[in-house]
Amino acid sequence: MAVDLATEKLLKRDRLITLGGLITITALAWVYLRALAAEMNDMGGGMSELAHLQPWTASDAWLMLMMWAAMMVAMMAPSATPVILLYARVYRGRNNERQPLAPTGAFFMGYIAVWIAFSLAMTALQWGLEQAALLSPTMTSTSPVFGGLTLIAAGVYQWLPAKNVCLSHCRSPVQFLSTHWRTGAQGAFGIGLEHGAYCVGCCWALMILLFVGGVMNLLWVAAIAIFVLVEKAAPFGRMAGRLGSIFLIVGGVAVIGGM
Repeated sequence: MAVDLATEKLLKRDRLITLGGLITITALAWVYLRALAAEMNDMGGGMSELAHLQPWTASDAWLMLMMWAAMMVAMMAPSATPVILLYARVYRGRNNERQPLAPTGAFFMGYIAVWIAFSLAMTALQWGLEQAALLSPTMTSTSPVFGGLTLIAAGVYQWLPAKNVCLSHCRSPVQFLSTHWRTGAQGAFGIGLEHGAYCVGCCWALMILLFVGGVMNLLWVAAIAIFVLVEKAAPFGRMAGRLGSIFLIVGGVAVIGGM
Protein backbone atom coordinates (compact mmCIF):
# COMPACT_ATOMS: atom_id res chain seq x y z
CA MET A 1 0.00 0.00 0.00
CA ALA A 2 2.84 2.37 0.90
CA VAL A 3 4.51 1.59 -2.41
CA ASP A 4 1.31 2.37 -4.28
CA LEU A 5 0.93 5.68 -2.46
CA ALA A 6 4.54 6.61 -3.18
CA THR A 7 4.13 5.75 -6.85
CA GLU A 8 0.92 7.75 -7.05
CA LYS A 9 2.68 10.77 -5.57
CA LEU A 10 5.44 10.45 -8.15
CA LEU A 11 2.88 10.20 -10.95
CA LYS A 12 1.09 13.33 -9.74
CA ARG A 13 4.37 15.21 -9.49
CA ASP A 14 5.39 14.10 -12.99
CA ARG A 15 2.02 15.20 -14.33
CA LEU A 16 2.20 18.62 -12.70
CA ILE A 17 5.75 19.28 -13.90
CA THR A 18 5.01 18.08 -17.44
CA LEU A 19 1.74 19.98 -17.67
CA GLY A 20 3.33 23.10 -16.23
CA GLY A 21 6.12 22.93 -18.79
CA LEU A 22 3.69 22.51 -21.68
CA ILE A 23 1.52 25.40 -20.49
CA THR A 24 4.58 27.62 -20.14
CA ILE A 25 5.92 26.76 -23.61
CA THR A 26 2.50 27.29 -25.20
CA ALA A 27 1.98 30.60 -23.38
CA LEU A 28 5.39 31.89 -24.44
CA ALA A 29 4.63 30.99 -28.06
CA TRP A 30 1.33 32.91 -27.92
CA VAL A 31 3.02 35.90 -26.26
CA TYR A 32 5.61 35.95 -29.04
CA LEU A 33 2.92 35.80 -31.71
CA ARG A 34 0.94 38.57 -30.04
CA ALA A 35 4.01 40.79 -29.86
CA LEU A 36 4.89 40.03 -33.48
CA ALA A 37 1.33 40.78 -34.65
CA ALA A 38 1.38 44.10 -32.80
CA GLU A 39 4.74 45.00 -34.31
CA MET A 40 3.55 44.17 -37.81
CA ASN A 41 0.42 46.27 -37.33
CA ASP A 42 2.55 49.21 -36.21
CA MET A 43 4.70 48.78 -39.33
CA GLY A 44 1.64 48.67 -41.59
CA GLY A 45 2.18 45.09 -42.72
CA GLY A 46 5.72 44.67 -41.54
CA MET A 47 7.91 41.98 -43.01
CA SER A 48 5.33 40.76 -45.47
CA GLU A 49 4.87 44.23 -46.99
CA LEU A 50 8.59 44.52 -47.52
CA ALA A 51 8.56 41.15 -49.21
CA HIS A 52 6.20 42.57 -51.83
CA LEU A 53 8.58 45.44 -52.51
CA GLN A 54 11.85 43.52 -52.68
CA PRO A 55 13.13 39.95 -52.62
CA TRP A 56 13.38 38.28 -49.25
CA THR A 57 16.71 38.50 -47.51
CA ALA A 58 18.11 35.68 -45.40
CA SER A 59 16.99 37.66 -42.34
CA ASP A 60 13.43 37.92 -43.70
CA ALA A 61 13.29 34.18 -44.33
CA TRP A 62 14.64 33.42 -40.86
CA LEU A 63 12.09 35.70 -39.16
CA MET A 64 9.28 34.12 -41.14
CA LEU A 65 10.49 30.64 -40.19
CA MET A 66 10.57 31.65 -36.51
CA MET A 67 7.04 33.03 -36.85
CA TRP A 68 5.77 29.75 -38.31
CA ALA A 69 7.64 27.64 -35.77
CA ALA A 70 6.20 29.64 -32.86
CA MET A 71 2.75 29.40 -34.42
CA MET A 72 2.96 25.62 -34.74
CA VAL A 73 4.04 25.30 -31.11
CA ALA A 74 1.20 27.58 -29.99
CA MET A 75 -1.37 25.67 -32.03
CA MET A 76 -0.22 22.07 -31.65
CA ALA A 77 1.22 21.75 -28.15
CA PRO A 78 -2.27 21.78 -26.53
CA SER A 79 -3.57 18.95 -28.73
CA ALA A 80 -0.40 16.92 -28.06
CA THR A 81 -0.70 17.30 -24.29
CA PRO A 82 -2.72 14.08 -23.69
CA VAL A 83 -0.17 11.83 -25.39
CA ILE A 84 2.77 13.63 -23.74
CA LEU A 85 1.22 13.23 -20.28
CA LEU A 86 0.48 9.59 -21.04
CA TYR A 87 4.06 9.02 -22.16
CA ALA A 88 5.37 10.39 -18.86
CA ARG A 89 2.97 8.14 -16.92
CA VAL A 90 3.84 5.02 -18.92
CA TYR A 91 7.56 5.70 -18.60
CA ARG A 92 7.25 6.06 -14.82
CA GLY A 93 5.27 2.81 -14.71
CA ARG A 94 7.93 0.93 -16.67
CA ASN A 95 10.88 2.54 -14.88
CA ASN A 96 9.68 3.36 -11.39
CA GLU A 97 13.11 4.44 -10.16
CA ARG A 98 13.92 6.65 -13.13
CA GLN A 99 12.86 10.23 -13.77
CA PRO A 100 10.59 10.47 -16.85
CA LEU A 101 11.15 14.19 -17.41
CA ALA A 102 14.21 13.93 -19.71
CA PRO A 103 12.72 11.26 -22.02
CA THR A 104 9.38 13.07 -21.97
CA GLY A 105 11.21 16.22 -23.04
CA ALA A 106 12.91 14.22 -25.80
CA PHE A 107 9.48 12.95 -26.93
CA PHE A 108 8.18 16.52 -27.09
CA MET A 109 11.26 17.72 -28.96
CA GLY A 110 10.81 14.98 -31.55
CA TYR A 111 7.20 15.99 -31.97
CA ILE A 112 8.07 19.67 -32.35
CA ALA A 113 10.96 18.88 -34.72
CA VAL A 114 8.45 17.58 -37.26
CA TRP A 115 6.39 20.74 -36.96
CA ILE A 116 9.49 22.88 -37.38
CA ALA A 117 10.21 21.01 -40.61
CA PHE A 118 6.60 21.71 -41.61
CA SER A 119 7.19 25.38 -40.72
CA LEU A 120 10.05 25.44 -43.20
CA ALA A 121 7.70 24.15 -45.91
CA MET A 122 5.09 26.77 -44.97
CA THR A 123 7.71 29.52 -45.13
CA ALA A 124 8.66 28.41 -48.64
CA LEU A 125 4.98 28.22 -49.62
CA GLN A 126 4.38 31.72 -48.27
CA TRP A 127 7.30 33.04 -50.30
CA GLY A 128 5.90 31.42 -53.44
CA LEU A 129 2.41 32.79 -52.85
CA GLU A 130 3.78 36.28 -52.25
CA GLN A 131 5.83 36.14 -55.45
CA ALA A 132 2.66 35.15 -57.29
CA ALA A 133 0.80 38.09 -55.69
CA LEU A 134 -1.71 35.73 -54.04
CA LEU A 135 -1.10 37.12 -50.55
CA SER A 136 -1.75 40.64 -49.28
CA PRO A 137 0.69 42.59 -47.07
CA THR A 138 -1.24 41.17 -44.08
CA MET A 139 -0.55 37.64 -45.35
CA THR A 140 -4.16 37.00 -46.39
CA SER A 141 -5.33 35.56 -49.69
CA THR A 142 -5.97 38.17 -52.36
CA SER A 143 -7.57 35.71 -54.77
CA PRO A 144 -11.14 34.43 -54.27
CA VAL A 145 -10.28 31.44 -56.46
CA PHE A 146 -7.23 30.53 -54.41
CA GLY A 147 -9.09 31.12 -51.13
CA GLY A 148 -12.14 29.16 -52.23
CA LEU A 149 -10.19 26.23 -53.62
CA THR A 150 -8.11 26.08 -50.43
CA LEU A 151 -11.26 25.89 -48.32
CA ILE A 152 -12.72 23.19 -50.55
CA ALA A 153 -9.49 21.18 -50.58
CA ALA A 154 -9.25 21.30 -46.78
CA GLY A 155 -12.87 20.19 -46.51
CA VAL A 156 -12.44 17.30 -48.93
CA TYR A 157 -9.27 16.12 -47.18
CA GLN A 158 -11.28 15.62 -44.00
CA TRP A 159 -13.00 12.67 -45.71
CA LEU A 160 -9.97 10.97 -47.25
CA PRO A 161 -8.50 7.68 -45.89
CA ALA A 162 -5.12 9.31 -45.19
CA LYS A 163 -6.81 11.80 -42.87
CA ASN A 164 -8.68 9.02 -41.08
CA VAL A 165 -5.55 6.93 -40.53
CA CYS A 166 -3.57 9.85 -39.12
CA LEU A 167 -6.45 11.06 -36.97
CA SER A 168 -6.91 7.56 -35.55
CA HIS A 169 -3.31 7.57 -34.30
CA CYS A 170 -3.76 11.03 -32.79
CA ARG A 171 -7.02 10.06 -31.06
CA SER A 172 -5.64 6.78 -29.65
CA PRO A 173 -2.51 7.67 -27.66
CA VAL A 174 -2.62 4.40 -25.67
CA GLN A 175 -2.58 2.30 -28.81
CA PHE A 176 0.05 4.52 -30.43
CA LEU A 177 2.47 4.25 -27.51
CA SER A 178 1.90 0.52 -27.08
CA THR A 179 2.78 -0.17 -30.72
CA HIS A 180 5.62 2.37 -31.12
CA TRP A 181 7.35 2.24 -27.74
CA ARG A 182 11.14 2.39 -27.68
CA THR A 183 13.48 2.84 -24.73
CA GLY A 184 15.90 5.64 -23.89
CA ALA A 185 15.97 9.32 -24.80
CA GLN A 186 16.82 8.52 -28.41
CA GLY A 187 13.88 6.15 -28.59
CA ALA A 188 11.62 8.79 -27.04
CA PHE A 189 12.75 11.33 -29.64
CA GLY A 190 11.97 8.81 -32.38
CA ILE A 191 8.48 8.16 -30.99
CA GLY A 192 7.93 11.91 -30.93
CA LEU A 193 8.98 12.13 -34.56
CA GLU A 194 6.50 9.40 -35.52
CA HIS A 195 3.65 10.96 -33.60
CA GLY A 196 4.49 14.35 -35.08
CA ALA A 197 4.43 12.86 -38.57
CA TYR A 198 0.94 11.45 -38.00
CA CYS A 199 -0.12 14.80 -36.56
CA VAL A 200 1.12 16.68 -39.62
CA GLY A 201 -0.67 14.16 -41.82
CA CYS A 202 -3.83 14.86 -39.87
CA CYS A 203 -3.65 18.65 -39.76
CA TRP A 204 -1.59 20.01 -42.68
CA ALA A 205 -4.64 20.95 -44.77
CA LEU A 206 -6.11 22.89 -41.86
CA MET A 207 -2.86 24.80 -41.49
CA ILE A 208 -3.03 25.90 -45.14
CA LEU A 209 -6.24 27.69 -44.16
CA LEU A 210 -4.07 30.24 -42.36
CA PHE A 211 -3.40 31.77 -45.78
CA VAL A 212 -7.15 32.26 -46.24
CA GLY A 213 -8.08 33.92 -42.95
CA GLY A 214 -4.74 35.63 -42.37
CA VAL A 215 -1.51 34.16 -41.09
CA MET A 216 -1.25 36.75 -38.32
CA ASN A 217 -4.98 36.95 -37.63
CA LEU A 218 -4.69 35.55 -34.13
CA LEU A 219 -8.43 34.93 -33.79
CA TRP A 220 -8.28 32.80 -36.92
CA VAL A 221 -5.17 31.04 -35.63
CA ALA A 222 -6.89 30.32 -32.31
CA ALA A 223 -10.03 29.07 -34.06
CA ILE A 224 -8.05 26.53 -36.08
CA ALA A 225 -6.10 25.49 -32.98
CA ILE A 226 -9.35 24.90 -31.06
CA PHE A 227 -10.80 22.93 -33.97
CA VAL A 228 -7.69 20.73 -34.06
CA LEU A 229 -7.88 20.16 -30.31
CA VAL A 230 -11.56 19.21 -30.45
CA GLU A 231 -11.04 16.91 -33.42
CA LYS A 232 -8.14 15.07 -31.77
CA ALA A 233 -9.23 14.98 -28.13
CA ALA A 234 -12.99 15.39 -27.76
CA PRO A 235 -15.31 12.33 -27.74
CA PHE A 236 -17.28 13.93 -30.57
CA GLY A 237 -14.11 14.95 -32.43
CA ARG A 238 -14.70 12.87 -35.55
CA MET A 239 -18.22 14.23 -35.94
CA ALA A 240 -16.96 17.77 -35.43
CA GLY A 241 -14.34 17.20 -38.12
CA ARG A 242 -16.93 15.98 -40.60
CA LEU A 243 -19.29 18.84 -39.84
CA GLY A 244 -16.41 21.28 -40.16
CA SER A 245 -15.55 19.84 -43.54
CA ILE A 246 -19.05 20.59 -44.81
CA PHE A 247 -18.75 24.22 -43.69
CA LEU A 248 -15.35 24.47 -45.39
CA ILE A 249 -16.64 23.11 -48.69
CA VAL A 250 -19.76 25.26 -48.64
CA GLY A 251 -17.67 28.28 -47.66
CA GLY A 252 -15.22 27.63 -50.49
CA VAL A 253 -18.01 27.39 -53.04
CA ALA A 254 -19.54 30.63 -51.69
CA VAL A 255 -16.23 32.46 -51.91
CA ILE A 256 -15.70 31.43 -55.52
CA GLY A 257 -19.35 32.05 -56.41
CA GLY A 258 -19.22 35.52 -54.92
CA MET A 259 -16.52 36.71 -57.36
